[in-house]
Amino acid sequence: MVELDWVIELLRSYGLWLLVPLSVLEGPIVTVVAGYLASLDVFHLATAYVVVVLGDLVGDAIFYYAGRHGVGRMAPRWRDRLGLNASRIASLTEHFGQRGGRTLVFGKLTHSAGAAILVAAGAARMPFLPFLFYNLLATLPKSALFLAIGFLFGQAYVQIDIWIFRVSLILLAVVALVGVVWWRRHGRVAK
Repeated sequence: MVELDWVIELLRSYGLWLLVPLSVLEGPIVTVVAGYLASLDVFHLATAYVVVVLGDLVGDAIFYYAGRHGVGRMAPRWRDRLGLNASRIASLTEHFGQRGGRTLVFGKLTHSAGAAILVAAGAARMPFLPFLFYNLLATLPKSALFLAIGFLFGQAYVQIDIWIFRVSLILLAVVALVGVVWWRRHGRVAK
Protein backbone atom coordinates (compact mmCIF):
# COMPACT_ATOMS: atom_id res chain seq x y z
CA MET A 1 0.00 0.00 0.00
CA VAL A 2 1.18 3.49 -0.79
CA GLU A 3 2.13 5.76 2.12
CA LEU A 4 -0.70 8.30 1.96
CA ASP A 5 1.00 11.15 3.82
CA TRP A 6 3.80 11.02 1.25
CA VAL A 7 1.28 10.98 -1.61
CA ILE A 8 -0.51 14.02 -0.21
CA GLU A 9 2.73 15.98 0.04
CA LEU A 10 3.70 15.01 -3.50
CA LEU A 11 0.28 16.02 -4.81
CA ARG A 12 0.52 19.36 -3.01
CA SER A 13 3.92 19.93 -4.61
CA TYR A 14 3.28 18.64 -8.13
CA GLY A 15 -0.49 18.98 -8.41
CA LEU A 16 -2.41 17.57 -11.31
CA TRP A 17 0.77 16.47 -13.10
CA LEU A 18 1.13 13.77 -10.47
CA LEU A 19 -2.59 13.12 -10.00
CA VAL A 20 -2.82 11.83 -13.58
CA PRO A 21 -0.47 8.81 -13.18
CA LEU A 22 -1.56 8.14 -9.60
CA SER A 23 -5.20 7.94 -10.63
CA VAL A 24 -4.22 5.41 -13.32
CA LEU A 25 -2.30 3.26 -10.84
CA GLU A 26 -3.97 3.48 -7.47
CA GLY A 27 -7.69 4.16 -7.91
CA PRO A 28 -10.21 4.91 -5.17
CA ILE A 29 -7.95 6.16 -2.40
CA VAL A 30 -6.22 8.58 -4.76
CA THR A 31 -9.67 9.88 -5.71
CA VAL A 32 -10.49 10.31 -2.00
CA VAL A 33 -7.20 12.18 -1.49
CA ALA A 34 -7.95 14.37 -4.53
CA GLY A 35 -11.31 15.25 -2.98
CA TYR A 36 -9.61 16.06 0.30
CA LEU A 37 -7.07 18.30 -1.44
CA ALA A 38 -9.93 20.00 -3.30
CA SER A 39 -11.51 20.78 0.07
CA LEU A 40 -8.22 22.46 1.01
CA ASP A 41 -8.23 24.44 -2.27
CA VAL A 42 -5.16 22.63 -3.59
CA PHE A 43 -7.19 21.38 -6.58
CA HIS A 44 -10.31 22.65 -8.24
CA LEU A 45 -12.94 19.97 -7.60
CA ALA A 46 -14.25 19.79 -11.18
CA THR A 47 -10.73 19.56 -12.61
CA ALA A 48 -9.81 16.82 -10.15
CA TYR A 49 -12.97 14.95 -11.17
CA VAL A 50 -12.08 15.06 -14.86
CA VAL A 51 -8.52 13.94 -14.13
CA VAL A 52 -9.48 10.97 -11.93
CA VAL A 53 -12.16 9.84 -14.41
CA LEU A 54 -9.68 9.96 -17.29
CA GLY A 55 -7.01 8.25 -15.19
CA ASP A 56 -9.43 5.50 -14.24
CA LEU A 57 -10.39 4.95 -17.89
CA VAL A 58 -6.73 4.80 -18.95
CA GLY A 59 -6.11 2.17 -16.26
CA ASP A 60 -9.11 0.20 -17.50
CA ALA A 61 -7.82 0.38 -21.07
CA ILE A 62 -4.46 -1.02 -19.91
CA PHE A 63 -6.20 -4.04 -18.33
CA TYR A 64 -8.30 -4.46 -21.48
CA TYR A 65 -5.19 -4.34 -23.65
CA ALA A 66 -3.49 -6.93 -21.41
CA GLY A 67 -6.43 -9.28 -21.88
CA ARG A 68 -6.79 -8.65 -25.59
CA HIS A 69 -3.13 -9.01 -26.52
CA GLY A 70 -1.59 -10.82 -23.56
CA VAL A 71 -3.60 -14.04 -23.50
CA GLY A 72 -2.64 -14.96 -27.07
CA ARG A 73 1.04 -14.40 -26.33
CA MET A 74 0.99 -16.42 -23.15
CA ALA A 75 2.69 -19.82 -23.21
CA PRO A 76 0.09 -22.57 -23.78
CA ARG A 77 0.89 -24.32 -20.52
CA TRP A 78 0.22 -21.08 -18.58
CA ARG A 79 -3.04 -20.55 -20.45
CA ASP A 80 -4.06 -24.08 -19.51
CA ARG A 81 -3.10 -23.57 -15.86
CA LEU A 82 -5.25 -20.44 -15.76
CA GLY A 83 -8.10 -22.26 -17.48
CA LEU A 84 -7.92 -20.07 -20.57
CA ASN A 85 -8.49 -22.80 -23.13
CA ALA A 86 -10.30 -22.22 -26.43
CA SER A 87 -13.64 -23.32 -24.96
CA ARG A 88 -13.37 -20.89 -22.05
CA ILE A 89 -12.38 -18.01 -24.36
CA ALA A 90 -15.37 -18.83 -26.60
CA SER A 91 -17.62 -18.82 -23.54
CA LEU A 92 -16.17 -15.46 -22.44
CA THR A 93 -16.70 -14.05 -25.92
CA GLU A 94 -20.33 -15.15 -25.89
CA HIS A 95 -20.85 -13.75 -22.39
CA PHE A 96 -19.36 -10.34 -23.20
CA GLY A 97 -21.31 -10.26 -26.46
CA GLN A 98 -24.58 -10.71 -24.58
CA ARG A 99 -23.97 -9.20 -21.14
CA GLY A 100 -20.70 -7.32 -21.43
CA GLY A 101 -22.09 -3.97 -20.35
CA ARG A 102 -23.71 -5.28 -17.17
CA THR A 103 -20.63 -7.31 -16.33
CA LEU A 104 -18.32 -4.30 -16.74
CA VAL A 105 -20.54 -2.06 -14.62
CA PHE A 106 -20.70 -4.77 -11.95
CA GLY A 107 -16.91 -5.15 -11.97
CA LYS A 108 -16.32 -1.41 -11.71
CA LEU A 109 -18.81 -0.89 -8.91
CA THR A 110 -17.64 -3.85 -6.81
CA HIS A 111 -14.02 -2.77 -7.35
CA SER A 112 -12.60 -6.08 -6.11
CA ALA A 113 -13.58 -8.05 -9.22
CA GLY A 114 -12.80 -5.17 -11.55
CA ALA A 115 -9.33 -6.06 -12.81
CA ALA A 116 -10.24 -9.64 -13.67
CA ILE A 117 -13.38 -8.51 -15.50
CA LEU A 118 -11.49 -5.86 -17.45
CA VAL A 119 -8.88 -8.40 -18.56
CA ALA A 120 -11.63 -10.89 -19.42
CA ALA A 121 -13.37 -8.28 -21.59
CA GLY A 122 -10.14 -7.83 -23.53
CA ALA A 123 -9.56 -11.58 -23.82
CA ALA A 124 -13.14 -11.93 -25.09
CA ARG A 125 -12.35 -9.26 -27.70
CA MET A 126 -15.25 -7.07 -26.65
CA PRO A 127 -15.29 -4.09 -29.04
CA PHE A 128 -13.32 -1.25 -27.48
CA LEU A 129 -15.86 1.58 -27.85
CA PRO A 130 -18.67 -0.26 -26.01
CA PHE A 131 -16.07 -1.34 -23.43
CA LEU A 132 -15.09 2.28 -22.92
CA PHE A 133 -18.70 3.46 -22.82
CA TYR A 134 -19.76 1.03 -20.07
CA ASN A 135 -16.64 1.77 -18.05
CA LEU A 136 -17.34 5.48 -18.33
CA LEU A 137 -20.94 4.87 -17.28
CA ALA A 138 -19.75 3.20 -14.06
CA THR A 139 -16.71 5.41 -13.49
CA LEU A 140 -18.63 8.69 -13.43
CA PRO A 141 -20.71 7.98 -10.29
CA LYS A 142 -17.98 5.94 -8.61
CA SER A 143 -15.41 8.74 -8.99
CA ALA A 144 -17.96 11.34 -7.89
CA LEU A 145 -18.72 9.30 -4.77
CA PHE A 146 -15.06 8.90 -3.79
CA LEU A 147 -14.35 12.58 -4.49
CA ALA A 148 -17.32 13.55 -2.30
CA ILE A 149 -16.09 11.27 0.49
CA GLY A 150 -12.67 12.89 0.25
CA PHE A 151 -14.10 16.39 0.11
CA LEU A 152 -16.32 15.85 3.16
CA PHE A 153 -14.29 13.41 5.25
CA GLY A 154 -10.82 13.53 3.68
CA GLN A 155 -8.97 14.31 6.90
CA ALA A 156 -9.75 10.68 7.85
CA TYR A 157 -8.07 9.34 4.69
CA VAL A 158 -6.16 6.60 6.55
CA GLN A 159 -9.37 5.17 8.01
CA ILE A 160 -11.12 5.56 4.64
CA ASP A 161 -8.32 3.58 2.98
CA ILE A 162 -8.75 0.81 5.56
CA TRP A 163 -12.50 0.72 4.94
CA ILE A 164 -12.07 0.65 1.18
CA PHE A 165 -9.76 -2.34 1.60
CA ARG A 166 -12.16 -4.13 3.98
CA VAL A 167 -15.23 -3.55 1.83
CA SER A 168 -13.27 -4.71 -1.25
CA LEU A 169 -12.33 -7.93 0.53
CA ILE A 170 -15.90 -8.54 1.63
CA LEU A 171 -17.18 -7.92 -1.90
CA LEU A 172 -14.50 -10.23 -3.30
CA ALA A 173 -15.56 -12.97 -0.88
CA VAL A 174 -19.23 -12.49 -1.86
CA VAL A 175 -18.37 -12.58 -5.58
CA ALA A 176 -16.27 -15.73 -5.06
CA LEU A 177 -19.04 -17.40 -3.06
CA VAL A 178 -21.67 -16.56 -5.67
CA GLY A 179 -19.29 -17.85 -8.36
CA VAL A 180 -18.77 -21.16 -6.55
CA VAL A 181 -22.52 -21.59 -6.00
CA TRP A 182 -23.21 -20.81 -9.66
CA TRP A 183 -20.46 -23.16 -10.80
CA ARG A 184 -21.78 -26.02 -8.65
CA ARG A 185 -25.36 -25.52 -9.87
CA HIS A 186 -24.58 -25.12 -13.55
CA GLY A 187 -21.75 -27.62 -13.82
CA ARG A 188 -18.19 -27.17 -14.96
CA VAL A 189 -17.25 -25.46 -18.19
CA ALA A 190 -16.22 -28.04 -20.77
CA LYS A 191 -12.54 -28.28 -21.57
